[in-house]
Amino acid sequence: MSSYLAQEVHLAKRHEEILSQRSALLQQMETYLGDKKTKKTWQTQAADAARRRNAALLNTLYWASVKDSLPNWEEFLLGRAEYPIGFKKLKTTKQNNISYPEEDS
Repeated sequence: MSSYLAQEVHLAKRHEEILSQRSALLQQMETYLGDKKTKKTWQTQAADAARRRNAALLNTLYWASVKDSLPNWEEFLLGRAEYPIGFKKLKTTKQNNISYPEEDS
């Protein structure tokens, strides 16, 4: 009977060790998942900020290019110059007055 009692005590201790390890692993998992969620939130915020910054830069560059090419277009629109360099002339077809870019052949 003492061997059964010793075995029962041993199993009870082992059970407590397993429960302790389980608790520690669960805590580690919660910490890991919390860190992962925080990292994902940070990355999402950083990506949004980068997207806004890039959109602002593109918008600024667009208007800067418009401002730079404006004098060339003003001359053309006033009839003082040909199409600005780098832009293709549009040709008009006789059907429905639809304009198509000229093809380079």
